[in-house]
Amino acid sequence: MESSQPLDRVARIQADWHRERPDVDVTPQGVIGRLHRLAGRLTEELRLVYGRYGLSEGEFDALCALRRAGAPYERAPGELAAHTMVTTGAMTKRIDRLERAGLVTRRRSDDDQRGRIVALTGPGRELIDRAFTDHMRNERHLLDLLTAAEAESLQALLTTWLSRLEHQPASGSE
Repeated sequence: MESSQPLDRVARIQADWHRERPDVDVTPQGVIGRLHRLAGRLTEELRLVYGRYGLSEGEFDALCALRRAGAPYERAPGELAAHTMVTTGAMTKRIDRLERAGLVTRRRSDDDQRGRIVALTGPGRELIDRAFTDHMRNERHLLDLLTAAEAESLQALLTTWLSRLEHQPASGSE
């Protein structure tokens, strides 16, 4: 903890715990607590953009997954779920809402008549193109709070940490 900076919320919590439980190492809170707070703040900032387009975060993700598929901008619902890391049940609800809004259509698969295909409509593509452009502008604004070197370092550290975390079994309390 640098003494030149005032104590932030996480540092105050750490200080309280250090006072109350000096036998417990609370240094992990310095990283995890700040990442947790940062994630919450970033999510708030990102949702503001989604809201401008009448979308939830999940609907934005689904439209992005369809747009990233390339022409003809379609995927099976299971593929959409996999590309957005949600259950197929959650994806079905998103697709229902997007279909009611005229942003996607559903049709039977040509290969498997039991299967379905979800596709962007013209208005859906126009909307996600505008929303994604605005979203990336917003992400740039948020990232510009760091220097280019800081952002590059942070990206490298987060990439390494996430890779290591994703390649180990989930741990519960020990």
